[in-house]
Amino acid sequence: MNAVKRIWPGLLLCLILSIPGYLLGHLFPVVGGPVFAILIGMVVSTGLHDRACFQAGIAFTSKKILQYAVILLGFGLNLSEIAKVGATSLPIICTTITVSLVIAFLIRKGLHMPNNISVLVGVGSSICGGSAIAATAPVIGADDEEIAQSISVIFLFNILAALFFPTLGGMMGMTNEGFGLFAGTAINDTSSVTAAAATWDTLHGTNGAVLEYATIVKLTRTLAIIPITLALAFWRTWQVKRGGSVSNGSFDLKKIFPFFILFFVLASIITTVSTVAGADPALFQPFKALSKYFIILAMAAIGLNTDLVKLVKTGGKPIFMGVCCWAGITFASLAMQHLMGLL
Repeated sequence: MNAVKRIWPGLLLCLILSIPGYLLGHLFPVVGGPVFAILIGMVVSTGLHDRACFQAGIAFTSKKILQYAVILLGFGLNLSEIAKVGATSLPIICTTITVSLVIAFLIRKGLHMPNNISVLVGVGSSICGGSAIAATAPVIGADDEEIAQSISVIFLFNILAALFFPTLGGMMGMTNEGFGLFAGTAINDTSSVTAAAATWDTLHGTNGAVLEYATIVKLTRTLAIIPITLALAFWRTWQVKRGGSVSNGSFDLKKIFPFFILFFVLASIITTVSTVAGADPALFQPFKALSKYFIILAMAAIGLNTDLVKLVKTGGKPIFMGVCCWAGITFASLAMQHLMGLL
């Protein structure tokens, strides 16, 4: 009961701030609710002088609610649907993810950037934007400012991709399948993938076929959250055991290992088995919607814990990394399609 009393003021504040973020995200889906929620949180934070009574709830929302959001995200993954396009999309997905992570690693070394920012921008660019960042952040012990900065970088290139990729695809003479693969493998966030694919459908009169295909490719990409987060967890465990410099302190497997990822996997298995058995896919729609809202709620908390001035001052290197990752992913996706004879 004491824990509830400590948490509820901050949780209530985050709930209030998440509502305009959620509504604005629906009005401007290319930007997305999480970005609006972070911005609103940062603005409110500048006038929030007495933070003591809110801090426990803000911390709970930015950490625990974020993990619950990832678990619920699993209900949006029907593995049988993903398997249908896996043979075609998997080589491209593996290539783009590898390219992005290698670029992030090289730039981190070259520019001496913090590990956490580099990892978050790398996985956010290569896997699925905000969802990948939400899953990875607890595993590597990233703080709220690092999460906010990486989300901001990813958001910038989401918008550019959603606006320009349909035109680029048309100029290159892409087929409908080719553009669906391109959008699903080269655009970071699901909302921007759907925006670009829907634009292509409108321009080419494909009656939603490209949107459906690109979304399935994107969901296939989302599965990479599992091996990436597990690999990072084992790496962090090894670092702690050998006395390496790892944030958030002493060795505790329960704190380091991402058990919430196992629940994410379980949720996707439940969805797959139920759908194959004849259950209506709409049954899982409320869980998917709640997942999206929980991410917005957590981002409002992260915004409240973020120093806007510091974020702007230190944003140059992460943005440069984001540019390089984005360019690398775009080139890798197009090159792999060309090699596979899909362009």
